[in-house]
Amino acid sequence: MSNIVLLVVDVQNALINAHPYNEERVIENIKNLILTARDNKKEVLFVRHDDGKGTELENGTHGWQIYDKVSPNSNELIFEKQYNSAFYKTDLKKHLDNKKIDTIILVGLQTEYCIDATCKSAFEHDYKIIIPEETNTTFDNDYLSGEKLYEFYNYKIWNKRFTEVISVEEVKKLLSMTN
Repeated sequence: MSNIVLLVVDVQNALINAHPYNEERVIENIKNLILTARDNKKEVLFVRHDDGKGTELENGTHGWQIYDKVSPNSNELIFEKQYNSAFYKTDLKKHLDNKKIDTIILVGLQTEYCIDATCKSAFEHDYKIIIPEETNTTFDNDYLSGEKLYEFYNYKIWNKRFTEVISVEEVKKLLSMTN
């Protein structure tokens, strides 16, 4: 198996506490993938968004903290970002390159913002991207429901173009393989 990493993007208190689409299933799936990765000595990386002073994702606030059900261990890295892409103006690419990572399992929030931008940035950096089903989510907006946004991005925009969208069980098998 390739050098693989689990990248957990923006699973933060303020976002989860606002109750995105399918939140319980998404959190449970992410939690299971984190445990599988850890059990199989695969690196788990976290990304945390800072939306600036006075926002619900302001650095240092409760809302900005990573949601406790998926929180990092003390030895796991957190990359801080201020833009949609986890790559833009962060050290994520440098870290992945130093570790010779070529495959990213991408999970988190929000589907049409930070997951989309991170997916496409990773693609442009020549990483193989895998998005497990029901591991990203978002909210209803004026145009589409959270469910429709999830389905549109996962199955129409990303799958077989930028990434493979596959079942959590298939991803757990990938994480269980040795390098």
